[in-house]
Amino acid sequence: MKRIFFLFTALLTTAHAFTQDYGQSATLKIWDNATAPHSNGITTPQTETRPNRIGNTSSAELYLFAADTARATGQAVVICPGGGYARLSMDNEGYEMARWFAANGTTAAVLKYRMPNGHPEVPLEDAEQALRILMGLEAGATGFTADRVGIVGCSAGGHLAAMASTMGSTRPAFAILFYPVITGEEGRCHKGSFDRLLGRDRTAEQTAFYSLENRVDSRTPPTLLLLSDDDRSVPPISSTRYYDALKEHGIAASMHIYPSGGHGWGFRDDFPYKAQWQRAVLEWLQTLPATQQ
Repeated sequence: MKRIFFLFTALLTTAHAFTQDYGQSATLKIWDNATAPHSNGITTPQTETRPNRIGNTSSAELYLFAADTARATGQAVVICPGGGYARLSMDNEGYEMARWFAANGTTAAVLKYRMPNGHPEVPLEDAEQALRILMGLEAGATGFTADRVGIVGCSAGGHLAAMASTMGSTRPAFAILFYPVITGEEGRCHKGSFDRLLGRDRTAEQTAFYSLENRVDSRTPPTLLLLSDDDRSVPPISSTRYYDALKEHGIAASMHIYPSGGHGWGFRDDFPYKAQWQRAVLEWLQTLPATQQ
C-alpha cells in the first residue's frame, strides 16, 4: 500500500510539473492504455484542433481544483467534459466550470478521459477511478478528498456521468447532467456519440444496453438535469426519458428545461440562463444528505 501511495504521489508531482496552468491546484495522471485495465486501441498522438479542444486521448488525467476553505461544503465533483466522444471541450465544460464549483465550496476535478474508440468500458473505468480517488479509496489526491463525491457531465460527458451513475461498480453520491446524451434510439439520439462509443456496426442489443434510461436502478444517485428546449444536437427526450426512469425507481431528481440556448453552452457567458442554472445547482446541492449514502 505504501508503494502505491508513493507511486501516485510521484505521478501527481510529475504531472503538475509539466502541465499547463488552468488555475488547478494540482494535476494527477491516472493511467494510460498501457497501465489501465483496458485499452482504447489509440496509438497516435493526442490532438488539439483549437485551444482546449483535445481529441485522440489515450491517457486519463485529473485536474484538481481545491474548494474555497471559507465556503467548503464537504462535497466534491468529478467533471466530465463533452465532445461527442470524439474530443473534449476542456474549457467551458471543464476548467471554467471547475473554478466556479471550487469558488462555491465544492472541490472539483476535471477528468480528461480516454476516448472510447468503440470500447465503451474505457471511459467508464476512467470515471470510476476518478471517483475512487476523490473518495480516498485510491491514493493520489490527499487534501482533495471529500465526504460526498458526485459527478458532473455535459453532452457525451453527461452520458459518461450517467454510465457511472447506473452501470458503475463505484457510484457517485449525486449527478448533475447538462444536456446529456442518454438514449441511443434511432432518430432520437446523438448518432455520432453512439457511433464512437460502440462502433457503427453496433447491434440493437448493444444500443439498448447503453441507452441509459434502461439502466437506472435503485442505486442510481439523486440527479439534477439541465437542458434547453431548442437543443437540436442532443434531443431533449434524452433527459426527459432519464428523468422518467429515475422517478419510476424512486430516485430523487430535478429537471430544468430552459426555453432557448441550444447545445453545448456549459459555462459560456452568452447562454441567457447562466445565472439561473448556477442558482439551481447551488440550491439543489444544499438539499443533498450530508454524508455519502
